[in-house]
Amino acid sequence: MSEEMYSVEQVAERLGLHVRTVRGYIRAGRLRAVRIGKQYRIARADLDALTGRSAPARPAVGTTVEVSSILQIDGVDRAAADRLATLVLATANTTHHPAHPLRIQTVHDEERNRMKIVILGGASATAEVLHLVDAVLDGDNGLLTREAGDA
Repeated sequence: MSEEMYSVEQVAERLGLHVRTVRGYIRAGRLRAVRIGKQYRIARADLDALTGRSAPARPAVGTTVEVSSILQIDGVDRAAADRLATLVLATANTTHHPAHPLRIQTVHDEERNRMKIVILGGASATAEVLHLVDAVLDGDNGLLTREAGDA
């Protein structure tokens, strides 16, 4: 193995970034790294791929599909939005493969009683979340009504 490896601190210094930013890139999958003990090591090719200096040398294994979806739900009060956000985020954090994370953001506009859910991830994982939201909104299960908090 003649490939040059860098520590997180070295990468941060080279790029003029904070160490926490580099670790965030690693956790988010933007920067590929290998964990050795308690430290990350970044290969020169992976650092070059991040900065755009050269194309990654690894051949593509298969086709990757990522979906971006924005759901807008009208007529949702704060309590219902909190319950729906908890349900959706729990689903995303417990049912999908860690190598292909499902990223979800939720926002509630109290003035308009409107909730937006932004989903980024694989097609099948996104479809599962969309089916879940559809079932919760169309069902008579009481999840979005005040009675759900009483039960």
